[in-house]
Amino acid sequence: MLGKQIRGRSRRWRTIVVVELAVVAVLVAGAAVAFGLGDDEPEPTASAAAPDPIALSGMPDASAPVLRPGRPGETAQKVPANEFTPLPSPSYNAADVRFVTMMIPHHEQALVMARLAPQRAANTGIAAIADRILAAQGPEIKTLESWLEARGLKRDAAADRGHAHGMSGMQSPEALQNLEAARGAEFDRLFVSMMSDHHEGAVKMALEAQTLGVDSIVNEAATSVAVEQRVEIQRMREALAG
Repeated sequence: MLGKQIRGRSRRWRTIVVVELAVVAVLVAGAAVAFGLGDDEPEPTASAAAPDPIALSGMPDASAPVLRPGRPGETAQKVPANEFTPLPSPSYNAADVRFVTMMIPHHEQALVMARLAPQRAANTGIAAIADRILAAQGPEIKTLESWLEARGLKRDAAADRGHAHGMSGMQSPEALQNLEAARGAEFDRLFVSMMSDHHEGAVKMALEAQTLGVDSIVNEAATSVAVEQRVEIQRMREALAG
């Protein structure tokens, strides 16, 4: 009886062991599929190796010569590329200097003509425009003089640079004498004619500075001259016609 019990227990243990081994086999097979470890996984081939490195061109020759532009009147020079330093951009140029140095005496002549109006003009509109010219162009002269002083330049700096040609719109001494001698309606007519021509010359100079100059302050002053003096020409003509 005891022997039968032992044999029965032995068969039950073998059954349990077989079942556990089957479970372990299933788990191992599942893990192999999940991680790509199956027998059908292809082996890496030579074509899967890293590509050959791309051939790069050599670095530029730092000693290769480049041309350094010379200053006005000077020839260009050849220097090694690693020694080349571009020249700094100028803060102002000859066009800026020309505008400032020419506009100062240009404005001063406008003040001379405008000061004649209070005692000679018959048209109150013409007299009022003359007052505005006095109020605007006097301070503008101070601004232009300060620009020169800040840069260590003289009023005749444009002449020193070879730009001393005539200022557009400037009136002759004879024309100024005729204006001074005129009274009433004759003064009004001469004043509008001469000051309009004078303003048109200033506008021409301002447009040149806007086109050729590089200084921001000069550009702002030139823009103001071009706009305001065009408006004043129209106002003078309207006042004279009215």
